[in-house]
Amino acid sequence: MAELSAVRQELRDRNLSSSVEYMSHQKDEQQKLGVPFCGGIRGGLRSGKKITIMGSVNPEPDSFDISLTCGCGDVALDMCVRFDERDILRNACVSDAWGDEERSIPYFPFIAGQPFRMEIHCEHTRFRVFVDGHQLFDFYHRVTPITAIDTIQINGGVTITKLN
Repeated sequence: MAELSAVRQELRDRNLSSSVEYMSHQKDEQQKLGVPFCGGIRGGLRSGKKITIMGSVNPEPDSFDISLTCGCGDVALDMCVRFDERDILRNACVSDAWGDEERSIPYFPFIAGQPFRMEIHCEHTRFRVFVDGHQLFDFYHRVTPITAIDTIQINGGVTITKLN
C-alpha cells in the first residue's frame, strides 16, 4: 500500500483534476484518458449512482489500481488488480487507518491486452462491482457519508478509453 500512497501523493503534487461527469459528454468515446488519472465525481457518490470504466489491459501488465476517495483524504474503495496473483485486493482507509483487506473473487476477469468494462454501482450499504456484465464482488461502505466520495484515481497497467 506504500506504493499506492506514493502515487496518490504524486497526483496531489501535480494537482491533476478533471470531472468524470465532463468526460462522459465527450463525443469521441475512444479518446484515451491519461493514466495515472485523477478526476472529480461531480456531486459525490450517492445510492443509485454508477461509475463505468472502459479500457484495455496493457500487453504485459503487473497491476493496476482504481480508487474512490474523499478528495485527498479517506479512501472509500481501493481495488488493486494483481496479475501475478490473479487477485483483486480491496480495502478502505478511514482517518489514516487501513481496514481489513478483502480478496475473495469468483474468477479473475482481466486478460493482458484485452478490453474490459467495469461498472461500480453505489448502493445504500455497499459498492457492487461488475466486470463485462458479471458481478465480481460487493464491498460494504466504510466511509460515511458516501456523498463525501468525490474523486476517482486510476493507476497502472491499463489504458482508459471511456469514463462516466
